[in-house]
Amino acid sequence: MTSSAQTSSSRPRVAVLGASGKMGRPAVEAVETAEDLELVAQLGSADSLEEMVEAGATHVLDLTVPEASPRNVAFAVEHGLHVVVGTSGWSDERRSELTEQLAEHPEVGVLIAPNFSVGSVLASAFAAQAARYVESVEIVEMHHPDKVDAPSGTAVRTAGLIAESRAQAGLGPSPDATTHDPDGARGALVDGVRVHAVRLRGLVAHQEVMLGGPGEQLVIRHDAFDRGAYMPGVLLGLRTVASRPGLTYGLDGYLDLG
Repeated sequence: MTSSAQTSSSRPRVAVLGASGKMGRPAVEAVETAEDLELVAQLGSADSLEEMVEAGATHVLDLTVPEASPRNVAFAVEHGLHVVVGTSGWSDERRSELTEQLAEHPEVGVLIAPNFSVGSVLASAFAAQAARYVESVEIVEMHHPDKVDAPSGTAVRTAGLIAESRAQAGLGPSPDATTHDPDGARGALVDGVRVHAVRLRGLVAHQEVMLGGPGEQLVIRHDAFDRGAYMPGVLLGLRTVASRPGLTYGLDGYLDLG
């Protein structure tokens, strides 16, 4: 029979980086509330990363900023800690460098999640499937004006999934006769998919994937009204990452989406 002390010690011991931020605060509360997780450290930008090692952390939740996140993750991997990342800015180059580091630490798992909302991940997956069967597809992502990056990581991830799906189906880019757009009104081109970013007070996090064919339109929309929408995904990541060594990009990697 397992003792209570053994049960406690077997729980993931979580250090939250960016604990005082807009995502960090509800994440700290979610980890504290979860009976199968143990919160051992809450770090801000002025704190030493050594503190999470000294606290005995086994898992790290990085909710910081793009400038700091790669350094944080590299430190955690070097110390054998599993990492769940909710920070944007993880380019192909940065992920490639991380994959090389993880090859030297094959027991460590890292999840980089552009979006922790299970509903948002499902919406992106549905959009990628639908994009195989229509002529045109564009993305409109809408967020509060305090968001520092555009397009959003979710939109970039969605565009990538759509592009991959359409390529597998033998489809080219959406038709577009535009030849003159000096002000960029047609939006960003991400993996061949047009993405339009809206920043408006009163919004939180919203995305529409608009798909069109002759005589019809399909809109797949997801709305997150507060950061509580992300907490089930955060907890799923923390509970799963140790069993998935190497790098997983996207929470959909932990869902059975075929």
